[in-house]
Amino acid sequence: MRTKVCIIGGGPSGLLLSQLLQLNGIDNVLLEKHSREHVLARIRAGVLEHGFARLMDEAQCGERMQREGQVHHGFFIAHDGRLDRVDLHKYSGGGSVIVYGQTELTRDLYEARDRMGGIVIHEASDVQLHDLAGDRPSVTFRKSGADERVECEFVIGADGFHGVSRKSIPAGVLREYEKVYPFGWLGVLSRTPPVSPELIYVKHERGFALCSLRSPTLSRYYIQVPLSDRVEDWSDDAFWDELKRRLPPEVAARLITGASIEKSIAPLRSFVAEPMQYGRLFLAGDAAHIVPPTGARGLNSAASDIYYLSRALIAYYKTGDESGLRGYSERALSRIWKAQRFSWWMTKLLHRFPDNGDYDQRLQQAELAYLFSSERALGSLAENYVGLPY
Repeated sequence: MRTKVCIIGGGPSGLLLSQLLQLNGIDNVLLEKHSREHVLARIRAGVLEHGFARLMDEAQCGERMQREGQVHHGFFIAHDGRLDRVDLHKYSGGGSVIVYGQTELTRDLYEARDRMGGIVIHEASDVQLHDLAGDRPSVTFRKSGADERVECEFVIGADGFHGVSRKSIPAGVLREYEKVYPFGWLGVLSRTPPVSPELIYVKHERGFALCSLRSPTLSRYYIQVPLSDRVEDWSDDAFWDELKRRLPPEVAARLITGASIEKSIAPLRSFVAEPMQYGRLFLAGDAAHIVPPTGARGLNSAASDIYYLSRALIAYYKTGDESGLRGYSERALSRIWKAQRFSWWMTKLLHRFPDNGDYDQRLQQAELAYLFSSERALGSLAENYVGLPY
C-alpha cells in the first residue's frame, strides 16, 4: 500500500497525530504491534496540560475529556509534618491541569479514528524501516502470516522506548543521554473514593508516596520501593499499611482501602535521544525521551512533539514549507530538556535516595522550606507543572 505518512505506534501520540493529519487531508497509515484491547489495557498517567487538551479538541475527540475530566487548580506536598498546597491558579497566572486517565484518552482517540475510517493496523509484527535517508522510505511488516509493505514519504516513530524506530537511526548519528534511578514506584489502582480531591505528593523518611485519582470512584496510589522488590512481594494489605505510614495522620485517617484492580512496579528513568529526526524519520514521545512520572511530564512531553510535528507536516503538504520539518528536532528538544530538568528536580526533591546522608536530607528540607517561603519559587514550580508554552 502507499500513503503519505506511515506512523509506527498506536498509543496516544501516534493516534493523535494520525487524527490531526487526516483532518487536514494528509493520508496516513498507523501500525501497532499489539491488539487494540492490549493498548487499551495499559494503565498510565492522567494529568494533562491544557495544551494537550487543546490538541484533543482540535483533533475533534476532546468532548468526553472536557465533560468528565477534572480540572485541578492545585496540589499538595506533605513534608516534615506539614501539608502545604501549591496553588497552580495563583502562581501560574490562572493555569490548571486536567485529570483524565490515559486509557480513556486513548479510547477517545480510537473512536475518533473509527469515525473517520482511519487506517490502523494492529498486530503488525517484525516491523522494519527502509531507505530513511532517501526520498522514498518504506516500512515492511508481517500481518496474519503475510508480508506487507507500506511505501510512504515520511515515517513517524511513536513506538516507545523499546520500539524499532529509534534503533533504525545509525549509531554514528544518534546520541543517547540516560539516568536510571535506584528505585521504582509500586502503583495500585483501586475502585475506592480518592483520599483527596487534589493530588498529594509525599516526602517521607520511609520514601516517597503519591495519592492520585482517575475519577470520583477510582483512585491511584504509589509508594517508592527498591528496584529489587517484586509485585508478588506486596499484598494489598501490605501496600495500604505502608502507604498509611507515609501519609500525614489526618490524611491516613480518611483513606478508604480496597482490593487492587491493577498493581505494578515502574522503574524510574530519564532518557533523551538526539537528534529526533534522521532523513525522512521523525521520532515522537517515548521513542525519543522518557521522564520520571514525578512531574507529570511524560504524556505531556509527547503531546508537544505531536504539536510541532503536526504543524510541520501540515505546512509542508499545504504550502511546501519545509522549515518546520528541518527544525523539528531542535525545537522539540528545547522543550523536552526543560521537562527533563523539572522532572529531575521534582524527583530529587521528594524521594529518598539510598546513598543520601544526613546532609542530603537536610538539603531537601531546606529546599522545601525555601519553596514555600518564596512566591517566585512557587511560581517556577507552577509554571512548569501546568506546562510551558509550545
